[in-house]
Amino acid sequence: MNIDLNLFSKKFLIRSLLLLVASLNSMMLLEAQTNSVIGSRPNVIYILADDLGIGDIEPFGQRYIKTPNLNRIMNEGMRLLQHYAGNTVCAPSRASLMTGLHSGHAQIRGNFELGGFTDEEEFGQMPLNPGTQTVATMLAGAGYRTGLVGKWGLGGPGSHGIPNKHGFDYFLGYLDQKQAHNHYPTHLWENERWFPLNNAYLYPHQPLPRDADPFDPSSYESYKRDDYAQDRLTEAALNFIKSNSEQPFFLYLAFAAPHAALQIPEDELNQYLHFEETPYTAQRNYLPHPTPRAARAAMISNVDSAVGRLMSLLRELGIDQDTLIIFSSDNGPTPEGGGDMQFFDSNGPYRGYKRDLYEGGIRMPTLARWPGRIEAGSSSSHVSAFWDLMPTLADLAGVEAPSNDGISFLPALLQEDQARHESLYWEFHSVRGSHSQAVRFFDSQNTSWKAVRIYNERSGLNPEIELFDLDSDPYETTNVSGTYPELIMRAKQIMAQSRTRSFIDAWNFDFLPM
Repeated sequence: MNIDLNLFSKKFLIRSLLLLVASLNSMMLLEAQTNSVIGSRPNVIYILADDLGIGDIEPFGQRYIKTPNLNRIMNEGMRLLQHYAGNTVCAPSRASLMTGLHSGHAQIRGNFELGGFTDEEEFGQMPLNPGTQTVATMLAGAGYRTGLVGKWGLGGPGSHGIPNKHGFDYFLGYLDQKQAHNHYPTHLWENERWFPLNNAYLYPHQPLPRDADPFDPSSYESYKRDDYAQDRLTEAALNFIKSNSEQPFFLYLAFAAPHAALQIPEDELNQYLHFEETPYTAQRNYLPHPTPRAARAAMISNVDSAVGRLMSLLRELGIDQDTLIIFSSDNGPTPEGGGDMQFFDSNGPYRGYKRDLYEGGIRMPTLARWPGRIEAGSSSSHVSAFWDLMPTLADLAGVEAPSNDGISFLPALLQEDQARHESLYWEFHSVRGSHSQAVRFFDSQNTSWKAVRIYNERSGLNPEIELFDLDSDPYETTNVSGTYPELIMRAKQIMAQSRTRSFIDAWNFDFLPM
């Protein structure tokens, strides 16, 4: 057989050129799509649940609690499979979210409580310092209307930490996290004004009297109120969207549910009254409840229903495709207040709960939806954290983010090439006397490692470090620290280099009260 090599070469060259042109066109299209998103100034709704575990919603495996609207976000958007909270308790986690700083650099590194639980003692938590750059100040400077509805926890009434002094045009919700232990409070705050609710005062940490019958519904009558704060938050969020639909807006919707106490309108319990129950008498903390499983499930479904109402309104206003929704939680779940973590498998397959820096305490059930931009039914394993929100939203707004610890995860949302962190760092300081550090990092073989160090009375100031191979052991069942001394040394270096000294002595690991 005779082969015309010249003809063969020409065909091969032509084919190669066509492939090259197609590839270049594809790259140019991708770049054009990326550039069209950066600076596109979509509306942003960031929804934060409170003490919601990664196993508590259907998109991440929940079997007993129905969350159809969060399912819709999953089906029409993306699951972020490795997205982490800023911390394992409320205030430092929210501080990280707002400032783009992890807890080794942030001002607020623990729940620093001021005042008490009564209305007269309401002083909140440590306030953000004046002039702190937040997501809200950044977006307000970019021309966004900014609103916070829900739980703040970064400055109490009359302090320099209130939301309106940190970039938010509008605020309705709880300033003091302790007030949020009661979902039927006497009041919320609207901007800097007392916003009354139709409730008599109820102290949120009282047990069922020992002589009361826990199986008698009448034993719980004194704990009931009518004006459910979570529903007020939902209405305020809807009103904010309606009032600002003609311009770019940022809404931070921070529900106080399902954080204890377990409280929910009676009619919302009905869908879960088939659970077998043991009444929670609250001999240890929070308020009693005759059906604690049903109450916590209904609180989560209440949040889900609110999400559904928000999405319906976006479509009704014609701004659905112009709005990015992100849903997450501030830290892992807790059995406090009667929450049954084992029954609901609230932390999924992961180890640890709230106040732990194991995965169950900080890996969050995170979803993102942006029709036409985020691929429906997609998922991302990109490793990200709360402090990445600020640069992500800076990209969307077309502004430069303040210098902080974050990396924009916008490429991950769009399924494009994504830069990654060399390491992620957390530290936690408990009022109960224990302190901990954790770091997630990669080795030269691209293996993902997690190191955890816990300080307590027994450990002294130089506790052992636990090491876990998250690729083969994502549930942190096997401590392999004895096998990899070089990785322990690297973890110690990262822990030391990832933090600055705090002005609070108890938040420095060389000055821990033991």
